[in-house]
This record gives sequence, structure tokens and C-alpha cells, in this order.
Amino acid sequence: MKKLILGALTVGALIATSAVKAQQLNTLSAKEKKQGWVLLFDGTSTKGWHTYGKTEASPAWGVADGAIGLDQAAKKNGAPGGDLVTNEEYENYELSLQWKISEGGNSGIIFSVHEDPSLGQTYLSGPEMQVLDDAKHSDGKIPKHNSGDLYDLIKAPKLAAKPVGQWNTAKILKKDGRLTLWLNGVKTAETTMGTPEWDALVAKSKFHDWKAFGKYPKGHIALQDHGNDVWYRNIKIRVL
Repeated sequence: MKKLILGALTVGALIATSAVKAQQLNTLSAKEKKQGWVLLFDGTSTKGWHTYGKTEASPAWGVADGAIGLDQAAKKNGAPGGDLVTNEEYENYELSLQWKISEGGNSGIIFSVHEDPSLGQTYLSGPEMQVLDDAKHSDGKIPKHNSGDLYDLIKAPKLAAKPVGQWNTAKILKKDGRLTLWLNGVKTAETTMGTPEWDALVAKSKFHDWKAFGKYPKGHIALQDHGNDVWYRNIKIRVL
């Protein structure tokens, strides 16, 4: 009987712990609020976001279990896809978020996005921090296309992503053009936009003749629809 009681208490404790963790998602501590952090995702809706080129978020981007998720099944049932972008634009900031990718999946965090009907896609103006299943997506074998890389521009010093199914923590720091990326605490890229160094990186990339690419200091932040299920949570920003 004692063992049964202890077992029940253990299960109860685990349930309580899980409930507390769930409540802590998509929230800010008193310290973070004092530092100027604000949430870009409230944990329950797509408020503050819209599909690129539209006025609202596509229903393909749903919210469940405290995360924004792209549901390809919803797209097959007629929901339009497209990248999800912030309503607001940002120039100097620290962005932090968590992501989880599906098996064989591909997505990205795109920033400095200029929204213009003549462009039509976020990536035509915004650089990207890659989100990928490095082991099973074909891009995982291409240099500068792995998770954490500044996509097609700078390769991370090592693979820093966790196995598929686990949450990864990404951070982007952008101040006066100086750009630094981290994935799970590993610095994956660093450069300064709008400099000869930046121009040389772009010149050697697939973006070399894209007129709008990397040209906008201020822009939207986007979560990419690359045709695979992906989830994001704990999305927060601190304007610098």
C-alpha cells in the first residue's frame, strides 16, 4: 500500500510539474519585463502576425500546446500557405525563440523582411537563419544550409541542433547592422550588414543578383512555410 501511495504521489507530482511548465511557456519574468522584453506570441493566437502580403494569418498556421505550428494537412484541405510575418517592423533588437521541426523538414527565421507586392516572397529581401532536420533533409548535406547557419552566407562552426522532436533555442542579435546568431548557446554566425564584408558574402551566394536582398535595415520578422510541419514558441523580442 505504501508503494502504491508513493507511486500515486510521484505521478501526481509529474502532472503538476508538467502543468507548471505549460503555464511558463510564452511568458516573461519580472526581470525580462524590466529589461524591455515583449512577447511576439501570446501562446493562444496568431495576434500580431499575418501571412506575407495578406492582412491576416492563414489558418494553415494554427496554435496548439502553446506553439504556433504550420499544418501541411490544413493546406491540403484548402487553407492557403505562406510565410507568417510580424505586423511590426524592427531594426535594432535581440530576438529569442524556440523551434521544433518535423522529420525531414525545412523552415527558417527570416528577418529584415520588406513587404512589397512587387517582391511576393519574404526571402527576396530578408536573410534567413536556417531551421532544418539536418540528418534527413537534402539541404543538410549542403554547406551553409544547416540549422543555425546564416543561410547560404555563413556556415556555423559546428552542428548545434537537437534531434528531431526536441525544442531548439535560437537567438538573433541585430544592432546597427551588426548581426550575431546563436543556436542552443552556440554562436553560429557573425557579420555586419551593409559593409564590404557583407557584400562579399552576398556576391558568393545564390542572392548575388537579388536586388532587394539584405537592403532593408528595418523590416518584419518571418517564420517560413517551406512545405513542412514546423512549430515555434516562446517568441520574444527586446528592442535596442
